Amino acid sequence: MKVVLPDRTELELPDGATGLDAARAIGPKLAEQAVLVRSNGRAQDLRLPLEDGQPIQILTTRDTSDPDALAVLRHSSAHLLAEAVRHLYPDVKIAIGPPIENGFYYDFDFPEPIREDDLPKIEEEICRELAEGREWTREEISADEARRRFEGEGEPYKVELVDTAEGPISLYTQGEFTDLCRGPHLQSSRPIKALKLTGLAGAYWRGDEHNKQLTRIYGTAFYSQADLDAHLERVEEAKRRDHRRLGPQLDLFHFEDVAPGAALWHPKGLVLWNALEDLRRQENAKRDYAEVKTPLMWDIELWKRSGHWDKYGDNLFLIPYGESQYGLKPMNCPGHMLLFNSRLRSYRELPVRYAEAAVLHRDEPTGSLLGLTRARQFSQDDAHVFCTEEHIQEEIDGMFDYLGFLYDAFGVRELAHAELSTRPDNRLGTDEEWDFTEGVLRTAIDRMGLRYRVAEGEGAFYGPKIDFFMDDAVGRPWQMGTIQLDSQQPKRLGCTYMGADNQEHTPYLIHRALFGSLERFIGILIEHYGGAFPVWLSPVQVRVIPVGEDHRPAAHGLKDALAAFRVEVDERNETVGRRIRDAEVEKIPYVVVYGDKESEAALAVRKRGGEQSTLSLEALRAEISEVATL
Repeated sequence: MKVVLPDRTELELPDGATGLDAARAIGPKLAEQAVLVRSNGRAQDLRLPLEDGQPIQILTTRDTSDPDALAVLRHSSAHLLAEAVRHLYPDVKIAIGPPIENGFYYDFDFPEPIREDDLPKIEEEICRELAEGREWTREEISADEARRRFEGEGEPYKVELVDTAEGPISLYTQGEFTDLCRGPHLQSSRPIKALKLTGLAGAYWRGDEHNKQLTRIYGTAFYSQADLDAHLERVEEAKRRDHRRLGPQLDLFHFEDVAPGAALWHPKGLVLWNALEDLRRQENAKRDYAEVKTPLMWDIELWKRSGHWDKYGDNLFLIPYGESQYGLKPMNCPGHMLLFNSRLRSYRELPVRYAEAAVLHRDEPTGSLLGLTRARQFSQDDAHVFCTEEHIQEEIDGMFDYLGFLYDAFGVRELAHAELSTRPDNRLGTDEEWDFTEGVLRTAIDRMGLRYRVAEGEGAFYGPKIDFFMDDAVGRPWQMGTIQLDSQQPKRLGCTYMGADNQEHTPYLIHRALFGSLERFIGILIEHYGGAFPVWLSPVQVRVIPVGEDHRPAAHGLKDALAAFRVEVDERNETVGRRIRDAEVEKIPYVVVYGDKESEAALAVRKRGGEQSTLSLEALRAEISEVATL
């Protein structure tokens, strides 16, 4: 048999050879350092046999930043964690432990609760394992044999996994610990040079809140201590920037247990919200979008007609009423199609552009809620464009221009990346239609110069789409906006227009959201700026601090003189130093301290960051004016 190496050369191997055999054939040093085989973008264990003609790439301990190489290191680290916990807590029941972004976790059913204080003891036990050294061996057994084994060991979660598994049952063993696992794993523990347990959390078995809650232990691992140190530093910076901490600290929003997944917006937070809304409305008007408003809830028959019921039925908040059942809307598309259908349309009217930033609801699992970035109630800057085939390219180009304007306005272009999702197996329409729609989207995204990857086969059944992502403070990608080209849903809901031939035709529909969820966009902005918003976006642009009670009238007079900006007077009975420090914590761009020596000709001004100067009122007004508008 032969396999194809990354440089396109062929490597001849005996039939049944594994990835490790291929590494040995190339050289003993490569075999020693090998951790994983990658083939057609898929990670494969070194111990598994290769196929004739298979393209392969062998990853090694030198690929320290490769996501797949890190994943196999962390997967093996998770098994070391499980071994350590089993050794320290013999009565524990073991569930699952996969690698995740930036680390790994393992879920356990402890006979008695453990605390964060117990993590150093567990970590010390893992270090003992690493000092002794571990090697992983792989075996395949029948489901019956696996079930008997784990029943005998009193591992009910493993038994359930065996009963629901598809394909061969594989086991990995290191030391005296054997785990049900598909792999892949390292050859040995030698590449694990740095490991840290990072926290505890509760997690329902298999993500179902009706199941027992387990204890999840999080950790991370790297090929070097330097990489771990850099990661922990990034994590600390991310904690400082976490919008869930900064939101209440900056008096922007908070959450209440009686409304999980729905933010309570404070007046200062609504300044940010309205800045996005004002910009959205202003730019929509320039681009000839008509603002509309549609009902908050619909009879579920509409969601069935549109095709959303099959995808979103489990995420709808349902409201029974008489003999009917309604659902709070998770998106605006069907309502906008009914608007389009409200009267007969002519081809001369197209394109028709509807925009609506409506409140939407999706019943996200409790465990997945994460502040503003994953909520149950959110608003999305939805728009839908009904057009002919001839309009599509120009409309999508215009959307990309709009998107570029927004990213530049908020300074987040470097955070943005995208995913082009192409035709799925269950698609509707012809290959010729898909060739056209995919080509339009690919041309548009190439022209914008935004980095993106292609997600083959992950498009919607009605058409391809481009999803836009931004990374939060810890590098987690969040989907923001989307552009979707739809040639099928308008047919389902009977959208038509009269063409030049005096015949009815079905329009194309372009689904478009650029901010995406306004809540999520604001959450990303808070973390991106660390709460230190540009002056034009800052909820409070100037704070005036009167030194004493006698200076309060003059401070309020200064506020009136700066009425074009967002100004507060802090006249609390606190020391001047305390009020200045509070302004720094709240990241106010300009602070004016007003005492006996101050006047309109000479104001004591402190900029965010500590820079101090003396400016006249006219000079201060001119300086702020330059930065207080977009």
